[in-house]
Amino acid sequence: MSFRRAARLAFGFVGGSAVLVCAAVAADKHGYFGERFRLRETSNAVLAAQPSAWPTANGWDYNWDKRDPSSMVNGKRKESAGDNSSTDTENNKPKATRHIFLIRHSQYHLNGNGDKERVLTPLGREQAELTGQRLAALGIKYDLLIHSSMTRATETANIISKYLPGVELVSCDLLREGAPIEPVPPVAHWKPEAVQYHEDGARIEAAFRRYIHRADAKQKDDSYEIIVCHANVIRYFVCRALQFPPEGWLRMGLNNGSITWLTIRPSGRVALRALGDSGFMPPDKLTRT
Repeated sequence: MSFRRAARLAFGFVGGSAVLVCAAVAADKHGYFGERFRLRETSNAVLAAQPSAWPTANGWDYNWDKRDPSSMVNGKRKESAGDNSSTDTENNKPKATRHIFLIRHSQYHLNGNGDKERVLTPLGREQAELTGQRLAALGIKYDLLIHSSMTRATETANIISKYLPGVELVSCDLLREGAPIEPVPPVAHWKPEAVQYHEDGARIEAAFRRYIHRADAKQKDDSYEIIVCHANVIRYFVCRALQFPPEGWLRMGLNNGSITWLTIRPSGRVALRALGDSGFMPPDKLTRT
């Protein structure tokens, strides 16, 4: 291939890329591309499209739950204590790992008049039985079973509890279904009013802060807790716990009766062991409604 022909091909590709980029900028209604290109005027188009950085330099905020040992020591005490401040920090350091199993409620009747009538379907009761059997088969000694106060979650938790004798049941209004935060990208089939995001979002965030955090320094042994609630709540919890943008919660799908497993280490590290696991159910028992 001659040098002249090679040059024509090369400049042809570059020109085509430039046309595509220009078209994208012209079609962008929110100024996203324009802003990125202004911030990186000396960079190429590939660099300009890179995602934004994580919230901290090392990519993880270890004090995300405000329970990092160093932050638990009073500032004035730290100044006056001198070397003793390191002892206080050590005393406040968690030593146990928390395992949290987030269970989505089973299938329920959608046409019920209000929450009380939206009870589990016969299939939903089967799903709850299968979930209870699966949790029992893991051979774990569970510490607590918390559930949303909505009917479908309460019924699911009651069925599961049959397979976990001796595990205390606790009902919580904070875990009720709702609209945690406006999803990005938006969806056409579901558009709550702004006030619903405002009210539900605060409640669901309060539930996250109550239940999703590292162990207390006084906790000696690893703990295993089950929370039976709703898809929107679980998806939001996962995004927040992993420090992902919470607006992406609606991009995940969860089957009824599925198991999501979060592990929170004493250091504040969080691992997602399972997301919406329902492989223990036969294919004809799987639903998402």
